Amino acid sequence: MTATTKVLTAHVPLPLANKVDQMASRLDRSRGWIMKQALSAWIAQEEERDQLTQEALADVDTGNVFDHRTVQAWADSLSSDQPMPVPK
Repeated sequence: MTATTKVLTAHVPLPLANKVDQMASRLDRSRGWIMKQALSAWIAQEEERDQLTQEALADVDTGNVFDHRTVQAWADSLSSDQPMPVPK
């Protein structure tokens, strides 16, 4: 079975294009390989961000949240000699 591909075209600033070319040369890879790696990593990051956002919104919907004062007290304690445990 042959992999199906689609050509995507994007105009990028010249300094960024030069960095892609430098990275491709340094890694002895094609520009296309570098672009696929970058795009795959960005998509994975955005999918994870979306998943975490959906989980956080579900927590809010179920009331599984901490008030600001609790979080602020915990954060303030982190720079002290006796940091508080993470709120649960």
